[in-house]
Amino acid sequence: MSALEDLIDPWLTLDEAAAVLRTTPSRVRQWVRERELIAVRTPGATGPRVPAECLVDRAIVKGLGGTLTLLADSGYDELEAARWMFTPDDSLPGRPIDALRDNRPAEVRRRAQALAF
Repeated sequence: MSALEDLIDPWLTLDEAAAVLRTTPSRVRQWVRERELIAVRTPGATGPRVPAECLVDRAIVKGLGGTLTLLADSGYDELEAARWMFTPDDSLPGRPIDALRDNRPAEVRRRAQALAF
């Protein structure tokens, strides 16, 4: 799989994500723990970072949390889930994150559920 740095740009620190979402960094960390939002540690970063494309209109992309839960149930860790979300999938077409941003969560979830089998 491609390196995350090649797949994801731009990134937000937890503090920056909190500012975009108009909340506190501790609330962002809670959403990450609850799998409502994804944050991963990347080389050279001082802490976990959130892909900026996971946020839209000062909110978490609709359907992201459910998709992250399905991926975790399939055995994906945060790094693997981030790679999956940002890697193009010809069957969608496009990346799963793009389909979620286009309000097509059912298509993404079907693919995520299929990973468990």
